[in-house]
Amino acid sequence: MHDDAWQAFCDRVSYEDSLHAGCVAVALPQDELQLAVMRERNLNVLGTLAAFGERRLDVADDESPLAQELLRMDNKLNVLMAMFDQLLQRGAELPARQPVRFNAVGAVLPAALWPGGAATGLLRLHFDGCLALPLELPARLLQERDGDHVFVAFETLDDVTGDALERLVFRHHRRKVAGRRQTAL
Repeated sequence: MHDDAWQAFCDRVSYEDSLHAGCVAVALPQDELQLAVMRERNLNVLGTLAAFGERRLDVADDESPLAQELLRMDNKLNVLMAMFDQLLQRGAELPARQPVRFNAVGAVLPAALWPGGAATGLLRLHFDGCLALPLELPARLLQERDGDHVFVAFETLDDVTGDALERLVFRHHRRKVAGRRQTAL
């Protein structure tokens, strides 16, 4: 099973970056209520990241007044969301940035990040788009990679959350490729 999970992980595009990340040991499986609450929270985080990551089209001068008003409202909501995020962060300490690589199958993490001796844990990823609201992914330690890294497979990830996570990974990958192309020109 370990090799199958690793192969499935390697066969997919991965999100690779330095993120505020932390892990805590938890017993799996969690009860249905905990899973439902975590699923909702994760879908909200992924939805927020998708909304912040969307590229907005500039409104031309000849656009209708309604389209211009909608753009103004959208900008105001973005500012309010950023302010709300700042308020939520005030009392919270973020974990240190760590190099992580993940997709909907699992993640490769620095070995020091995983709770020592734990077979299962909860990976918390804080994205720059909404630092105060982490993506929480229950995981099982499957293997050490090179002495400095571990591979964990996500547990109890439903199809909807998995699909949203894959879209996040794909958008991030696409932005990285576009950025490399820009610098190459």
